Amino acid sequence: MFLSSANVSRVLEIRRLVLLRELAIRGTIAAVAEALNFTPSAVSQQLSQLEKETGTQLLRKAGRRVQLTPQAEVLVAEVTEVLDTLERAEARLQAAATRVTGRVRVAVFQSAALAFMPATLRAMALRYPDVRVEMVQREPEEALRETWARDFDMVIAEQYPAHAAPHHPGLDRRDLTTDAIRLALPAEEESLHPVGSLDTARHMPWVMEPRGAASRHFAEQVCRVAGFEPDVRYETADLQAHMRLVESGNAVALIPDLIWAGRDTSARLLELTGSPRRTIFTAQRLAGAASPAARAFREILEQTASYGTATSTDSRRSPTGVP
Repeated sequence: MFLSSANVSRVLEIRRLVLLRELAIRGTIAAVAEALNFTPSAVSQQLSQLEKETGTQLLRKAGRRVQLTPQAEVLVAEVTEVLDTLERAEARLQAAATRVTGRVRVAVFQSAALAFMPATLRAMALRYPDVRVEMVQREPEEALRETWARDFDMVIAEQYPAHAAPHHPGLDRRDLTTDAIRLALPAEEESLHPVGSLDTARHMPWVMEPRGAASRHFAEQVCRVAGFEPDVRYETADLQAHMRLVESGNAVALIPDLIWAGRDTSARLLELTGSPRRTIFTAQRLAGAASPAARAFREILEQTASYGTATSTDSRRSPTGVP
């Protein structure tokens, strides 16, 4: 073993060990500093001190970056276990209380935030007034990693057909709902060209999310299977902008039903071959699963999603068949 009994008490300085783990997760000292509101020099000093206390090299230079040594990887694995133990202990302590209290930090993507969060937050405030829920909008893949890294307690994420969302160890994933993905076309009076199917949509400008997004990959594959390369003239992560561009006659798009929740639309929504569906799910760390606040939030969110998806889209579906 590379640690001696003489310096064990100094090695187990949890704050420095956490910094080492953060470096393993985030990749650079600058990223660690930004995430924890430190200066890069302060992070470097703390890691240098940890090396002195262990008497072992923990970092080595690789160009302009640093890499963790095998000894550092051992420490990272151990501090992860310590943090999991502390999180489980905190959750069990909260579970022993007579009232549900605490804080739940949630990362959520845009359409789920619009469709589910208002009703969920309202119900939480009424039923669990001592629970503080904090919400931040994040893209799903980023949010899953940040939840695993302990930036959030829970994430609401999405998965498109044939495009699996990333899996991270120690995250408990639970499906929330699914929604159909349809071809959204302008109303006939708004369309600049006659468009009534996916085949004729090849001649229209498309709006899609930026490259790298699961929805972009899915949409491009649907078009390519249909035999054409889409003219992606408009690119934005804001799906409300997608809706407006379609409704105004400027573009066509592949849009999940949840986007239309709570509003009417002039767009024509057409079924796609195979009736593809997007899966929306929640994920949280297993170590925090016993938290009463997180459990209450997840249960109310599931109730909201169950009610909302059963009633939100039926009235807006187009009678038009598969394109």
